Amino acid sequence: MVKRSLAVIGLSMLLSACGFHLRGLEATDFALQSLDVQARDSHGDLQRQVTQALQNGGVQVSGTAPFILDLARQETRERAVSYTSAARSAEYEITSQLTYRILGRNGQPLLTDAIEVQKVYVRDSNNLVGSEREAQQLRDEMNRELTQQLAHRLRLVTPAELERLQHEAQLRARAEAEALRQQRDVPDQAPLQSWPR
Repeated sequence: MVKRSLAVIGLSMLLSACGFHLRGLEATDFALQSLDVQARDSHGDLQRQVTQALQNGGVQVSGTAPFILDLARQETRERAVSYTSAARSAEYEITSQLTYRILGRNGQPLLTDAIEVQKVYVRDSNNLVGSEREAQQLRDEMNRELTQQLAHRLRLVTPAELERLQHEAQLRARAEAEALRQQRDVPDQAPLQSWPR
């Protein structure tokens, strides 16, 4: 009995040392210490789930954070992918795409990316209420998958990377402002043409 317990403990230590994790139990720590979260729908399910995932990973979600996660746009599309013999749509594919940005100081965009999930469900024309309920459950599941994908990508973002991107954005903004100022200061140097008499 003791030998078996020791073997199980030794095997689990060996597996964890090589990076193996059971699905759903992977490391959840983020490199970012604090982040603000904003979305068009400030009370939507997706923003709530993303905020919860960040907090569960040790990120302080605060309006005073130096960087903002902007859930800029979520689009859901639905299309028929198969038909019944009576030419009624039977299977539908739902695609949900989230475009997100990380904004720096003064709202300067530092990172922009998009993630997408797809699901297929069967719409029963004889049970529209049940089909709509299934479609809503799929949308909820898709929001959870979008949250997981986004959390995975955000784990790879470091404060040093965001500071570098912030510095580059500030340099670009200064260069653009300087070019605009020089353009305004240069008088119109088009040569004057004289008409022959």
